[in-house]
Amino acid sequence: MSEAIPVTRTVDHGTAKLMPDVDRERAWLLTVDGAPQSYVDLDDPAYLEFEYARRLGYVLDTVGEAGRPLDVVHLGGGALTLPRYVAATRPGSRQDVVEADRALLELVVEHMPLPADSGVALHAGDARAWLEEAPGDSADVLIADVFGGSRVPAHLTSLGYAVEAERVLRPDGVYLANLADAAPFGFLRSQLATFAAVFEELALIAEPGVLRGRRFGNAVLVASHRPLDTAALARRTAADVFPARVEHGPALREFTGRARPVDDRDAVPSPQPPDGAFGIG
Repeated sequence: MSEAIPVTRTVDHGTAKLMPDVDRERAWLLTVDGAPQSYVDLDDPAYLEFEYARRLGYVLDTVGEAGRPLDVVHLGGGALTLPRYVAATRPGSRQDVVEADRALLELVVEHMPLPADSGVALHAGDARAWLEEAPGDSADVLIADVFGGSRVPAHLTSLGYAVEAERVLRPDGVYLANLADAAPFGFLRSQLATFAAVFEELALIAEPGVLRGRRFGNAVLVASHRPLDTAALARRTAADVFPARVEHGPALREFTGRARPVDDRDAVPSPQPPDGAFGIG
């Protein structure tokens, strides 16, 4: 069998590179402009390399009965890591993936094709514009993992966007977002306030060092109208190779503080990560 070689291509929003993992035969790392975006093992799509992806996976595992098919919308595609995970762990699921970078989607599908029976539909377009046209009460889970470069775009941070996300979700649906921030957490607190204005239940999953303000890092926001299984999430995240905490209830409201929901007119992208925050050697 021939050895896999790196692939570099100019895509719509930068330079994408697919690099094979020397330790896993059919695994690839996707970077865009040097920033790691996704990791996929084609032989084991349930394997999640990145810590934030595992945390999203832990939440997905708690939605409904284990193994039950779900209707999932993914805003942001990358290398389709989580759509592959859902297809593997919940066969029969129907999934829509919205990715603004059409050339990136084409690169990923060319070199890492989805199984014919994956149930995944791919859409090239703006995440919010697609969401605004989507039917209401149509998704069990909505996952937002959208970064323009290394920042969450402003139009995916506002109250208007949160209202659209809630509209598309079914009454017992769950919203998930991969966010990034550092102390004093102006962006993260504003996102918590924004989604608390729309959803009854919130949780936040992050490494203790990030929550204590020691470094810039990812935080997974979880929002729903029904109680979240925070005990199960806490067990799973605490047992991870990189343990994380699950904040919810009074502690999360205290963390949010006096932050206010973000209007579309005042929305700003997430902060620029410091040099090397998400880079690779």
